[in-house]
Amino acid sequence: MASEEVFEAEPPVAERRKRSWLRLGAGLLALLALNVLAYWLIGLPPVQDFFRNLQGSVFLGSFLLAFFTNFTVAVPIPYNPIILQMMETASMPWLVAITTAAGATLGETSGFLAGRAGKGSFAGTKFAAWMARALAHPVRAFVVLLLISAVPFPAFDVAGVVSGALGVPVKIFYPAVFLGRLFRFLLFAAFAAWVTT
Repeated sequence: MASEEVFEAEPPVAERRKRSWLRLGAGLLALLALNVLAYWLIGLPPVQDFFRNLQGSVFLGSFLLAFFTNFTVAVPIPYNPIILQMMETASMPWLVAITTAAGATLGETSGFLAGRAGKGSFAGTKFAAWMARALAHPVRAFVVLLLISAVPFPAFDVAGVVSGALGVPVKIFYPAVFLGRLFRFLLFAAFAAWVTT
């Protein structure tokens, strides 16, 4: 009797989608755990001392503030007014704009990676089809991400998660987000310079 080869069939679409949602859920739970850990760590006296010592460094402070406020996916934190005040006191507000844009862009990594973990979660939905069309062409994806990130819109995390889930390349995501944030914060710097003169 000839031995029969057993081939594993590809799991049905519903099962793949369920696994994708489970991966996305696990990724979001990990991000939530990191947020809770960061909140707990910030309350520790040595960390409080570290932040007190940063008072004289508006550039590093703006980078860290933008990074941590953009890293939190679950709770959007309005940091734009704080950055504007930092720019008003800085001797070089344009440099605060650059450091803030860099911190905000790196902070968006959390949402982007959460989307990558749940890649395929949106497959088969109308929303996924619309976003896939909007982000399908590299130039269009770049422009859409640049415009969305330039506006002080607290729900950009959704765009980051969807970009990750739809497989937008890193070489498009990060430059688009950085330039959009840089545009926003350079406008803030111009406003701060205008107000203080």
